[in-house]
Amino acid sequence: MPKHAETRPLPYTAQQMYDLVADVASYPEFLPWTAAARIRSVTDEGDHQIMLADLIISFKVFREKFGSRVRLWPAQRKISTEYLDGPFSHMVSNWKFEEADQGCLVHFDVDFEFRNRILQSTASLFFNDAMQRVVRAFERRAQDLYG
Repeated sequence: MPKHAETRPLPYTAQQMYDLVADVASYPEFLPWTAAARIRSVTDEGDHQIMLADLIISFKVFREKFGSRVRLWPAQRKISTEYLDGPFSHMVSNWKFEEADQGCLVHFDVDFEFRNRILQSTASLFFNDAMQRVVRAFERRAQDLYG
């Protein structure tokens, strides 16, 4: 399974970055290959919320919808996503935002596997570049919103 993990210092507050990543409905406005987003539901679980969301990913001839369970922990500024349905056999991602000198540290990791071996082979070829583009898209969005 392709995996990616990184930590980046950014000149924004941890709360600003948490809010940006938690705003799944806005992803089509700035996130590469994201054609649409739909929030199915948000449930308050006391110390966290559970959001069920669908994203439509479009890349060349590939267009797929997938559903995710997004757990939002506002007090800890953590977000975790697990796959529910769609083209993956497995997908998990995690975000954590920590206050730091002159901004915050953004910790991000993801791993996934497509059900289809051809898609998996293709994804493996561009995975690292794609993940870097995704992280840069969040950085540019932060600059647009908070810069």
